Amino acid sequence: MAKLTFYGAVAGVTGSMYLLETDQSTVLLDCGLFQGRREEEEANQQGLPFNTSRLDAVVLSHAHLDHSGRLPLLVGEGYSGPIYMTRPSCDLIEVLLKDAASLQERDVAWENKRRRRAGKEEIDPLYRLEDVEETLGFCQGLKYHQRITIADGVEVRFVDAGHILGSAIVELFINEGGVEKKLVFSGDLGNSQAALLRDPEVVESADVLLLESTYGDREHRSMADTLLEFEQVIEAASENGGNILIPSFAVGRTQEIIFRLGELYQQGKLRHQMIYLDSPMAIAVTEIYHRYQSVYNDDDRAAIDSTAPALRASQKSLHTFLPTLRYSTTTEESMALNKLDSGAIIIAGSGMCNGGRIRHHLKHNLWRQRSHVIFVGFQAIGTPGRALVDGAEYFAIGGERITVRAAIHTLGGFSAHASQSQLIDWLGHFQGVKPRLFLVHGEQDAKQALSEALSRLGWKARIPHLGETIDF
Repeated sequence: MAKLTFYGAVAGVTGSMYLLETDQSTVLLDCGLFQGRREEEEANQQGLPFNTSRLDAVVLSHAHLDHSGRLPLLVGEGYSGPIYMTRPSCDLIEVLLKDAASLQERDVAWENKRRRRAGKEEIDPLYRLEDVEETLGFCQGLKYHQRITIADGVEVRFVDAGHILGSAIVELFINEGGVEKKLVFSGDLGNSQAALLRDPEVVESADVLLLESTYGDREHRSMADTLLEFEQVIEAASENGGNILIPSFAVGRTQEIIFRLGELYQQGKLRHQMIYLDSPMAIAVTEIYHRYQSVYNDDDRAAIDSTAPALRASQKSLHTFLPTLRYSTTTEESMALNKLDSGAIIIAGSGMCNGGRIRHHLKHNLWRQRSHVIFVGFQAIGTPGRALVDGAEYFAIGGERITVRAAIHTLGGFSAHASQSQLIDWLGHFQGVKPRLFLVHGEQDAKQALSEALSRLGWKARIPHLGETIDF
């Protein structure tokens, strides 16, 4: 009998990890970092909660670190088997894991300086760049809809989740004693209003279903209203001369925002602003998006193509759609942006303001009344971004407290996650006997609200506990 154990993303949104054990094989589904508050991130230091020598294969739903960020730890503990994902995810994961390793090494170097001065024992980073390089050697990219055997009695197929480039709904087919059972993990389902990517694909059958619930308790604002407010913020900044800061996640959200700014540019509505993408990682990811334009939805791909008809398809990109876009790659270029007191739209990471270049831009702009900060993604409890959204009067950085006078905007319609109604609509395509449903990847209130909404529609949803094992 197959067993599934929930090792992450059950008490909150992050740390995705599920262990499938059959009579013949053991497969790990996702291997993500815990992110957010310090006590949550400390769970990453505790080691993996299972014997890695028993693993036959690893399956990754997509490249975001809360789904992939512990893969180097897995390899460090001796795993040397295949790690299956989509082809775009293979490209993205290299950028994300290398960036994560670099940040860890840098942070630990600073911490060890402090420890040496205090006579304390030094610490090691979770993993280093060489650990990432070793991990990348085990990654294997698959096409969407390609069904292959990954372990004795276990097959996998990826279908498009529409969340970020390469994101997948994972279908695992388990054959025991001539009987096939199907485990489906939604991964992170995309927002059908979002730009560039296609809507999440339909799945019609499963025996066990793991469903994300990040926005299980709310609806997104309509994209029409979101774009109208976006345009109004840009117009206000244009009139009063203020800068606009957009803390943005490097994968997915940044490319969506660039596309939406491109639409405004093509409509003649970006009159004075220059757009600066100030994130080496987001720049690298944007170039990867360019290589995979074949997976864009038809309408947005046609819009990009129409702006540069004389160019070959390989030359058309978000850059040709938004000619005022500039990349800031070096530290010096980033610092130069702090001298701009008007006319700039600066997109920088991190998306929750708990690191990266955005913090320095906030330091130089939050105290200005004519500045604007636009949040376009989920802000986890305990992060600086969440504090600003909730009305914080001060922003702390480098021992300073910066007074918040800038206008703070939250545009939830840009979310890359499905809303409650979109999750329910996606579930509505399942045929016949309903699968056993488990809600994961959500704060407790979100999961509870989604569970109650589903119960009114005849679904019985379970909210699993960390370390819980189910049989099927």
